[in-house]
Amino acid sequence: MDLEALLAHFFGTDDPASLTEDEFERAIERLKIGFGVERDAGRKFALWTMLHAFDHAPLPAEAFPKDPKLKAAAEDYLSAAFRLERFGDGDA
Repeated sequence: MDLEALLAHFFGTDDPASLTEDEFERAIERLKIGFGVERDAGRKFALWTMLHAFDHAPLPAEAFPKDPKLKAAAEDYLSAAFRLERFGDGDA
């Protein structure tokens, strides 16, 4: 999945920061709907990570209740994101 294509599809722009609050909330709602109806595991995970980037992702257990592998992948992603946020990338 191409990030620019996803941004254009759900947000109508490649710069979500340029949207008004209402436009942003509508875009997040479209993204949530896209996540909810997506059946392909890889695409669903990509949409979940995008929701996480915008601080709107459900918890892994709620997002992937029937798929233990995706749930575990989402938990690993959150752990890595937390470590990166907390400790940086280690190159500094």
